Amino acid sequence: MGPADKTGNAARTARIAEMRRAEQARARRTRILTVAVSAVVVAGLAAGGVFLVRSQSDDGGGASVKDTAEDTAKNTPKDTADAKSSGDFPADADGVHTWKGEPSRNHVTRSVDYPVEPPVGGDHHPVWLNCDAQVYTEPVRNENAVHALEHGAVWVTYTEEASEASEADVAALAAKVKRTPYTFMSPDDRQKDPIMLTAWGVQRSVTGAGDPHVDAFLQKYVQGAQTPEPGASCTGGAMK
Repeated sequence: MGPADKTGNAARTARIAEMRRAEQARARRTRILTVAVSAVVVAGLAAGGVFLVRSQSDDGGGASVKDTAEDTAKNTPKDTADAKSSGDFPADADGVHTWKGEPSRNHVTRSVDYPVEPPVGGDHHPVWLNCDAQVYTEPVRNENAVHALEHGAVWVTYTEEASEASEADVAALAAKVKRTPYTFMSPDDRQKDPIMLTAWGVQRSVTGAGDPHVDAFLQKYVQGAQTPEPGASCTGGAMK
């Protein structure tokens, strides 16, 4: 590895460390704010209750038809077809496919029919998948994984068929993921190639763990410019 690679890795490590410190600071501020708001809410419950009853009495005891319709629209998931986001998925000269068009980013609790496998974006579950150097030995739920991509993670996937990704490649990729923040790995027998790398809006296939495109992809897309929510948490998630 040359001096330029070492400089790039050091910069990325420093950037991720700074994001983690910012995340911890936000968490502390949130805890303090929650305590303060709770005290205010408890103190104002009685007065607020009286005001609510009086307000409902004044407007006839219920919400308007317009308000009800707006609330219903906000909480109704879009059709599966809407989640696919119009666009195509061409590859550049280096073999990286980039989604043309803006993937949708709605939070939904239903299953989503993604146009590519593994998905590169689109509607996703409100809870992200843990993606901080996480290796999964079982398939993960796409809807949670896509939320992790939104946070700037890179997803490494492989097929488990005997003649596809070799055990040595899987073990080497797992070791690389375990030492790389904002990455996660899982098997996916529905994908078209033995080993694939995915970030928000981009994807490529690689020939094995030793393929130089693996490190190049991680270098460029872990918390890369394509990230919709840079610095967002990659811990504290779940698969639901």
